Formats: sequence, C-alpha cells, structure tokens
Amino acid sequence: METVSAIMDRFDASHPVIGMVHLPPLPGAPGFGDGDENDREAIRRRALADARRLEAGGVDGIIVENFGDAPFYPDDVPKHVVAELTAIATAVTDAVDVPVGINVLRNDAAAALSVAAAADAAFVRINVHIGSAATDQGVLEGRAHETLRLRDRLATDVSILADVHVKHASPIGDRDIERAAIETVERGRADGVIVSGPGTGAETSLADLERVADALGDAAGETPVFVGSGVTSDTVDDCLESGADGVIVGTALKRGGETTNPVAEARVERLVAAARAALSRDE
Repeated sequence: METVSAIMDRFDASHPVIGMVHLPPLPGAPGFGDGDENDREAIRRRALADARRLEAGGVDGIIVENFGDAPFYPDDVPKHVVAELTAIATAVTDAVDVPVGINVLRNDAAAALSVAAAADAAFVRINVHIGSAATDQGVLEGRAHETLRLRDRLATDVSILADVHVKHASPIGDRDIERAAIETVERGRADGVIVSGPGTGAETSLADLERVADALGDAAGETPVFVGSGVTSDTVDDCLESGADGVIVGTALKRGGETTNPVAEARVERLVAAARAALSRDE
C-alpha cells in the first residue's frame, strides 16, 4: 500500500479554498420529494451544477455532504445512504478536475471513507475523530482507531481532515482546544484539522484559530489548519492572516447567502479573488 499523501499535496494552491456541495434530502430522509429536488436524478443534477459552478468560480477543492438529511443518524447511516452518496460522489469526481472530499453526517467516518475510496475522492471530513461530544444526535464518540485501520484495509490513500471542537456540539471533558488539536494529530493521526464556529455559517473565532495554529506549529510540525465555518469574502483575509492554511466555505457561496440555495458562481469568484489578494499581499 502507498503511504498516505500529505493533504496539502492534493491541491494546486498553497492555501486552498474548498467549496461545499450541500445535498438536498436523499431518499429515505424527511423532506425527500419536496420542492424541486424530488427524485434521484434531480438531486444528482443539482450536485453536478453546484460542483461545476464551484470549479468555474475558482475553488481548489469540493466537499460533498448529505446536509439535507436532518435529523441525522449519529454514527451509522443506512446502507441506502451510502449507496446514494457513492453514486453522487462518483458523478462529481468524474465531472470536475479539483480534489473532492466526503463528509457523511453526522459522524459516520467508516461510510465517508468507504464512499471516498469507491468514488476516487481525495479526502474525508470527520466531525468527531477523537474524544467525545454532546450533540443534538446524542453523545458522539471518536473512532480514530477504527478509521485508520479501515483505511489500511481499503488500501486507499484518502486523507483525513478532522474537526477540533466541532460545530453544533459541546466537547465532553476538560481538554482545551490546543490539546484537542495536538491529540487529534499525534494520537488520532489526522492529516489536517478544522476549526469552526458554533454552527453552520457561524464565524470562527480567530483567537481559537490562532491558538490551534500555534499549538500545531510547535508540537506537530506541518499539519495544516482549515477554517470550517463563517468564511466570507470580507473575512477570508483575517482567517489567512490568523494562521489558516485553507478555508472551507459553504453558506457564503450560495445564492442570497442561504445554505440550502444553489451555488452562485459570482459569489465564488468574489471570495476566491479575496483569498488570492490576501495571499498576494503577504508574499
């Protein structure tokens, strides 16, 4: 088996901008059949349209996520969800030339890794990789020990991006965010970490971002830190200045700034341009 690649080597940018494809409710989820995305083909068309707009707008990567499936299964989605996600993710990876990642909500790392391996995706996002968190799905527990071993069994080099003090959750225990980040990398062996605000679209604390970036810089070497929520064309400069190695953006790239709306290519172009301008000023 190949050695797992460093996640930053996946991207053709030093500080990648990763856009979100938030899927509508999939078959079997409440809300499936409502509105315009009322069958499998419509969902796939929407996913492909969003992915192509993100790529055309200049993003360096894309994450496909079953955002519309609320209320979420805590950590073991049904097989039909895995099947739907694999079909959609494969269509997306075939349609774009940027790296694609997979996130299976709420915290099914095994499903995400399996989908990514089957669809030739480059990385996964895992919300709770180590430790535990209290969420609206109950207590979620990290399964890094299983995820890393499954990656070996699948003989895949899919990279792992893991959240630290993930949004929509409260960490259980007294580990501060710096210690949680270090353990996510050193003991959980994540390839990169994500720092977010309290919820979807909520601004990420720059103080938290700086603390994590400093802690990993001192203790874990070159592990990249991504901002996972609340990034806009007005705030991306501050995020990069505060130590972010990349940003994951969803809500700010949608029509009207609404998370569930389709991607607006003009919004993508504006945010990517702001990120590139910020990096140019620092060179």
